[in-house]
Order: sequence, then structure tokens, then C-alpha cells
Amino acid sequence: MTALPHPQQITIAEYLQGEEHSPVKHEYLGGAVHAMSGGTNRHGIISGNAFGSFFNQLRGKPCQPFNSDTKVRIELPDHIRFYYPDAMVVCHPNPLTDTYQEHPVVVVEVLSESTRRTDTGEKRDAYLAIPSLKALLLVEPDVPSVTVLRRRTEGGFATELHSGMDAVIPLPEIGAELELAALYDRAGIPV
Repeated sequence: MTALPHPQQITIAEYLQGEEHSPVKHEYLGGAVHAMSGGTNRHGIISGNAFGSFFNQLRGKPCQPFNSDTKVRIELPDHIRFYYPDAMVVCHPNPLTDTYQEHPVVVVEVLSESTRRTDTGEKRDAYLAIPSLKALLLVEPDVPSVTVLRRRTEGGFATELHSGMDAVIPLPEIGAELELAALYDRAGIPV
């Protein structure tokens, strides 16, 4: 029996330099690089709506949204990861010349069937390890439903489910809210 080949490990500097010129986005997990698959139009609409809603509400305020072109750097005890969340809000941004953020307060991941297990397992656990994170929003793509993992003041995260087009997710951590009707606008979700 032959062993499976291990992916070639690269440094963080090599990864960041490569991402600047790559036509394809890659995620970085402790030295291993994985190409990201493309999403559906619905996925793009929902993630764009999340960014747009945050952008409109946070204009002139200290926190600012970022779209899926900006990576988040996550320092875990034994390695570093870079992911591209669908949207995030940062109140203490990195310098403008950086290509990533390190201190998101809110992270939005629009789920898809091909990445659901990774998004709700490995990625979720990594996001929850970010000290600045106050809320992780896991957005269903085909029904108006969002699972929010919100940091509790006494430690850990509480799970909230917001569903239906009339639902509104309060985000006092950033001085905003997210209406599901706005999040799913033009996404072809039956009312």
C-alpha cells in the first residue's frame, strides 16, 4: 500500500504573496493551501446583502464591514489559518496596506451544500477562537434562517436561531441589526 502524498507546506509570507497575484482565492491552514470553490449567484447575493446592510448602517461609525475579498487571520495554539468569510465587521482594523483582518467582531458565513461540513465544523471552531469575535452568523442559503453564535459575558457562546422574513438579528456589539428580509432580498427565497 502506498501512502497518500502530503500537500506541500508553505510559509505565511509565501501564501500572502501568492494570494496577491492569484486569480483563485485560497485558504491557508497551518502551511497547507486549499483553493476555494466558486459559489452560486444566490450565495453571492446573500453575502453582498449582508455587506451592504452593514455598510449602510455603519457609515460614519467606528466599526466597518469587509466583503469576501478580505481574509481573516486566525491564530490558533498550534498554527495559523486564513479564511475568506462572506462578510465581517471589524472595529479595530489592520493597516490599510494589509490584505487581511485579525480582529473581527462579527463574521458571516453563507452555507452551501459543498462546504457545509467545513463551515459548521472546522471553520466555526476556528472563528470562535478569535478573541475579538462577538457573533458568528451561519446563514442558510435556501430558507430565511440564520444561526447566531453569540459570545456570552460569562464565557462561551450561546446559540440563537432567527428564521422567517420578519426576523431581525440585533447586533448591539456593532450598533447595527440585520433584517432577514434585507439579507435575502433578490435571492429568490419564497416568502
